[in-house]
Amino acid sequence: MRVPTNGVTLEVAEHGPADGPLVVLLHGFPELGYSWRHVAGPLAAAGHRVLVPDLRGFGASDAPEPVEAYAIDELARDVLGLLDHAGAATATLVGHDWGADLAWKTAWMHPERVGAVAGLSVPFVPRAPAPPTGLMRKHLGEDFYMVWMQEPGVAEAALERDVRRTLATTRVWDAAWACEEGDVPPTPAFMTDAELAVYVEAFTRTGFRGGLNWYRNLDRNWERTLPFGERRITRPALFMTGERDPVRRFMPAAAMDGWVTDLRVSEVVPGAGHWITQDAPDAVVRGLLAWLAEVAPA
Repeated sequence: MRVPTNGVTLEVAEHGPADGPLVVLLHGFPELGYSWRHVAGPLAAAGHRVLVPDLRGFGASDAPEPVEAYAIDELARDVLGLLDHAGAATATLVGHDWGADLAWKTAWMHPERVGAVAGLSVPFVPRAPAPPTGLMRKHLGEDFYMVWMQEPGVAEAALERDVRRTLATTRVWDAAWACEEGDVPPTPAFMTDAELAVYVEAFTRTGFRGGLNWYRNLDRNWERTLPFGERRITRPALFMTGERDPVRRFMPAAAMDGWVTDLRVSEVVPGAGHWITQDAPDAVVRGLLAWLAEVAPA
């Protein structure tokens, strides 16, 4: 279904009973609402009303042109609009990757609308002491992928040259990867050829600009979250990550210490990588259902 919210229209799938406690599943990059395909059904079967959007800039949802349209405060208002559409005063937010950042930040900025919050693969990271891209350049270098993505058009050209290669690779997207040609990575072990084709079709049609613009707001997000800099996230929380997730090296769960004050679950899934909703869906479903039974019982 098409849901207007905050000046854009999002494509949203809905599952479960209309009177169940609301859970909103927020995907990452380069993903789609489809990335929750193994998770949404079991949550709905347990009695939850589940909304699964293609987020702003992705899939069948609107992708505004201005970079600043993807700032975190705009994205959070998109989420609040989904709650308004559902007629819900509050909801449980569950996010993965960039969707995890959005879930955390929405709970941080709008705690009155969030009953509980879960982040997968990406922990809540407190506001940095200075604009983030400058810190990344200093400590991680110009070749760090988030720095490489900052210049509009550069990453788009590299990622869109061979969409299947881009989506199937296990490599980090950076300047060195962009210069290479000829490799044909296999379909990731955690998805079928048909499932990979869903992503290839979507990103061939939309390009990667929308998702890349989320990264291009890192410094703007830092500026706009100044009023919340000392605020803690006090809602019941869950964090789950994969044992092999490379994000753990530069965004450790320990960053949440003292900032997420009611972290009831912090789990590392053995053998899982970054794409945990697809790589280890049984563990994700099991962990979420146990936590939801406590914080938002159906």
